[in-house]
Amino acid sequence: MKITLVKSLIGSKKDQIATAHALGLKKIGDVTTQPDNPQTKGKIAKIIHLIEVTEA
Repeated sequence: MKITLVKSLIGSKKDQIATAHALGLKKIGDVTTQPDNPQTKGKIAKIIHLIEVTEA
């Protein structure tokens, strides 16, 4: 799964920021590739309003 951070983390809750950092997303435009598993899907669900996900 290809994940791109499209909105700023400023103003987000601390746990949402930590989740984004755990996925390797620190600033707008950062892209990461993650495995398609339940753990990753849980992280995506937590910050879905900040990211864009594509199946890669």
